[in-house]
Order: sequence, then C-alpha cells, then structure tokens
Amino acid sequence: MKRFFFAFSLTLLLVLALTASAAAQSAYLFHLDKEVVNVYWNADGTEALDYVFSFTNDPNGAVIDYVDVGMPNSNFDTSTVSADVNGQAVNVSTSDYQGSGSGFAVDMGNYAIQPGQSGSVHVSVGSISQVLYTDSSDSTYASADFSPTYFGSQYVEGSTDLTVIFHLPLGVQPAEARYHNPSGGWPGSQAPQTDTDNQNRITYTWENSAASASAQYTFGASFPKQYVPAGAIVVPAAFNIDLSGLTSNLQPLCCVGFILIFFVGLPIVGAVNNNRRKLAYLPPKIAIEGHGIKRGLTAVEAGILMEEPLDKVMTMILFGVVKKNAATVVSKDPLKLQIASPLPADLHDYETDFLQAFATEDPATRRKDLQEMVVKMVNGLSEKMKGFSRKETIDYYKSIMERAWQQIEAAGTPEVKSQLYDESLEWTMLDKNYDQRTRNVFTGPIPIFLPIWWGSYDPTFRPAAAAPAGRAISAPGGRSGSPVSLPGAAVAASMVNSVQGFSSHVLGNVNTFTSAVTGRTNPVPVSTSRAGSSGAGRWSGGGGHSCACACACAGCACACAGGGR
Repeated sequence: MKRFFFAFSLTLLLVLALTASAAAQSAYLFHLDKEVVNVYWNADGTEALDYVFSFTNDPNGAVIDYVDVGMPNSNFDTSTVSADVNGQAVNVSTSDYQGSGSGFAVDMGNYAIQPGQSGSVHVSVGSISQVLYTDSSDSTYASADFSPTYFGSQYVEGSTDLTVIFHLPLGVQPAEARYHNPSGGWPGSQAPQTDTDNQNRITYTWENSAASASAQYTFGASFPKQYVPAGAIVVPAAFNIDLSGLTSNLQPLCCVGFILIFFVGLPIVGAVNNNRRKLAYLPPKIAIEGHGIKRGLTAVEAGILMEEPLDKVMTMILFGVVKKNAATVVSKDPLKLQIASPLPADLHDYETDFLQAFATEDPATRRKDLQEMVVKMVNGLSEKMKGFSRKETIDYYKSIMERAWQQIEAAGTPEVKSQLYDESLEWTMLDKNYDQRTRNVFTGPIPIFLPIWWGSYDPTFRPAAAAPAGRAISAPGGRSGSPVSLPGAAVAASMVNSVQGFSSHVLGNVNTFTSAVTGRTNPVPVSTSRAGSSGAGRWSGGGGHSCACACACAGCACACAGGGR
C-alpha cells in the first residue's frame, strides 16, 4: 500500500510538473531590443509610417506568431500596408487584429520567432488620414502628435532602444517648425535632434536606449497650415466652453453665443468642409511621397494631378479633340458634337472615352459615362505616379505653365501672341488664375487672331454649311482658311466663358458631378472615436495597447498607435 501511494504521488508530481512546464511555455515573454519608427507627415495632410521591431523571444516564451500594430485611427489605407520578417514578405490582416481600437495583425507564418530566437519585423503603412489638428496655442498651425506602438508590461522585459523620427512636410522651413515636449515619462531629451532627410524635409529625432516598451510616449510637432490642404485639418465635432469664470451678467449672452455657434456656426463649417471634401477626387495614395518627377504627362493629366475643377478639365479635353480634328461642335446649348469617322490615330484613351460619351443623346447617360472616364483617368494616373513625388511633379508642370504664360505675355505682335496662346492653350488653363490672366493678356481693342480650329469649336464663326471637322473654315469677312481677328477683350471673354458653358450645358452642377467621382476614387473613410484608457487584448507574440488620444501638449488631439498582443 505504501508503495502504491508513493507511485501515485510520484505520478501526480510528474503530471503537475509537466502542466507547469506547459503553462510556462504558453506564457509570452520577450525583449523588444530596438524599435524604430519613421513618421512621415505628407503634403496632402496624410501620415505614413515605417516601423522596425527587433524582438528576442525568451527561451521559456511562446512562439511569436502574430504582431499586432495599432493605428492612430481607422482611416488607414489597407492597400498601402506591407510587412516582412527578416526581409521575407508576410501577410497582414485586419480580421486577425486582437488589439483595442484600430490596427492590423502581422501574420508571421513560417517566419514566427521561436523561443530563444531573435527576429526583425518591418511594417510599412503608406497612408493614414485625419491625423492633423489645429494647434491649441496657434490657430495658424497644424498639430501633429503620435504615440508609437507599445506592449503589455506582463509580456515585455528589459529596456528598449526606441527611436522616433518625424519627417515634416516638404517646404516647411526650420524657423517655422516647432516640436512638442514628449509626454508619458519619456526618459530621453525633451528636445529632438534636428536634421533633414534625403528629400530635404526637416526631421525631428527622439532616441533613448533606456525606454520602456510598455510605456505610451507621445511625440509631436507643429507647422504652418499652409503646407497641407485645409480639408486635411480635422475640425472637432463639439466645443468645450467653460463658463464658470464669467460674471452672471455675461452668462446669458455667452449662452446665446454658444447656441449660435453650435446650431449655426458648426453646420456652416461642416457644410464647407463637406463641399471641399466632395471636390477632392484624388485618392490619398497618389500623394504618398516618392522620389523625383514624373515626366511625360499631358496637360489634362497634370490638371487631374493638381485636382483642377472637372469642368475645366473637360473643357481642356474638348479643345484637344477639336484641335486634333476628331470632333466639331454642332451646337453649344445643348452641347452637341459631330464626331469624325474614322477617328485620328493620335487620340489619348481619355479623348476616345470623351467622344464615346458624346455619342449618346441622353444627358444622364452622358454624365455617367464622363464620370467613368474621370475615374479611369484617376486610376491610370495613380499607377503612373507610383514611386514619384506628387509635389515635385506638380511644381514641374507649373513651371511649364508659367513659361508658356511668360512667352505669351512677352510676344511682340498680335499674330505671335495668338499663335503661342493656341499652342499652349491647355497648359495655360492649369493656372488657378486662368480667367483673370487671360483677360489681362488680351485686354484692350488690339486684334487677336483666333486659331483656324476655333471655327470647329464655335459655330458662330463658320457659315451655315460647315466644313468637315478639321477643314479650313470661312468667317464673316474672311477668306477660307484665314484666321479670324477679334478685339482682345472679346477673345478673352470667349475663352473664359467656354469653361462656364461646359459646366452649365453638360455637367450640370459641378459639385454633384465631382462628388459622384470622389465617392469612387476617394471615398469618405470610416471614422471611429474613442475616449478613456484602453488595456491589452489577447497576446500571442507581439503587439501593444491602443491609446486614448488625449494630449496635454500643443495639439488638441493626437495621432497615436497601439495594438493588443
């Protein structure tokens, strides 16, 4: 009997030991030796991230098979997210994300970090929107705050060499940029190291080898709003007004003012921002900073890159097909085209799509086809711009536009001025001040010669029996094939009104037309809001917490990041 109890006790002890060992193997414990995150604040107001995590798994820890990476909000473009482990590409998934708030999981797959081993996880996120706020200390500045991914204290041990590098928008000057003092108990210097990157963008770098991987540190910077679109600045949904310090006589007045702001001011601001948002038809990914200039774009494609109003873009295309003898305007109101057959061989795809849209008589169908054409153009331009800098490319085409204007303005005779304007018409239309500049160039009674093709655009300058598209035309008092001269002011008015006419006669409401395009090329991102503190979720390899986005620094809100494992 004693031998039985001894054997039973020994067996029980072995079972308990094995259970304890298995439990130990299921406890996740690791060192985050190094974490480096580059934070790019782009010229379009979006944020891009580049993380490198260097893990050493504890010999008694569980396999690191997933790494959760939290995002500042849910407005990140999943198509721009990529990851690799020790240089080997792996998958990412939002459905596998186990952290609080927004983020995604890196599926380590065959490259999971085994107990006792080390590995490097690289994560890139190309576009996150709605991350900039008005600086609470200067309303002319944008506030850009960020908290790197951090991890549950029960999972991470030792210190971490943490480096956070801010890349401010291109063009921000050193004297204009301001940094925020880090919060969250940052053990390093409050002031960052200042430098420039390979794109000549100002950089702020905070680095400390004694940081904690389980602490939420918040870093920030501010820069003038002029370097990002106004629509990229998040407008708070409500106001917090403290009336406790006001006298009783002023309280009723303040209450009335608050009501007016809340019920009148906010709807107006919201409507303005909403309208601006509808006209922003370029997707954020097209503005992810690349390197160098994309040459070879047409004036129309450059206009799309600059997000010119679509009625102006359509008019540029119309001028193009008329100049190429592909169409003749039969009537302007309503706009009807006589399409050449066969079509010229040198048409661009968007010009062919444009003419196909005008092959139908139904206005609604035509508008839908034109919207499809614009969507196709935007998608094609997105492909062409991959790896190139949008800002540098826009500056390049603006220089072409400016040189064209300078040549026209410097022309010594009406004939030369008219010829140069004809040759550079589409490029001059890229000018934001095109209307006024055209009037300035062609002001006064000095005669300006309309190009030969103008008769194919304006039916009033050709006889009743119109010649086929592209053939020499006659004008009252002129010879067949001779250019028509008009006072400069009349030419300017005709050019400028052509854009307005296209808008009213074809597109209808330009905002409505453009918003239908925006809904497909740059849809409104789904936004979530959170408050309060958040804890760690399930952990099975690596990750962190999501933060509450409550900042006490110069910004009224922060762009933070976290995870759950």
